[in-house]
Amino acid sequence: MSPNEKLLKQNILRNHAIKLLNDRGVELKDISDIVFDLQKSYVDDLTHEMCLHNVEKVLDKREVQNAVITGIELDIAAESGHLSPVLSDLLMRDEGLYGIDEILCLSIVNVYGSIGLTNFGYVDKIKPGIIGKLNDEKSNCCNTFIDDVVGALAAAAASRIAHAQPQLDDLSR
Repeated sequence: MSPNEKLLKQNILRNHAIKLLNDRGVELKDISDIVFDLQKSYVDDLTHEMCLHNVEKVLDKREVQNAVITGIELDIAAESGHLSPVLSDLLMRDEGLYGIDEILCLSIVNVYGSIGLTNFGYVDKIKPGIIGKLNDEKSNCCNTFIDDVVGALAAAAASRIAHAQPQLDDLSR
């Protein structure tokens, strides 16, 4: 079995991504709560279980796992002083014009098209739930990437739900 096949079989990347989220204080339920709030006005029979299921399905995608791991490990590296002083300073302060955190997370939301992008922009602006808590907690830790990672996961899961809804437009008019 090749190393790549072994990774896939054991879900090492997926499990590591979820562990990193958990280690930083984020549970998948926190993300699914945001998904529920994003979609409750559009899906009549929406449940929290459906939202959690969609977060888990988003996390099944390799490019999502890669983005989650990369973003969170960059936050950890900045905290630990393993990056240059200049980059560490930018990340520890969550410099407003840095923008690479959002760019990395576009790889998560782009899986679900333009609705993923618009959902991401919305949650990045209003910072609901755990996203706001992560964004505000900057005293001793670096949350530059993780708040955007969580927002992107929620936006992607909400978009996945939206894509699964039956088409209600009457195109025959």
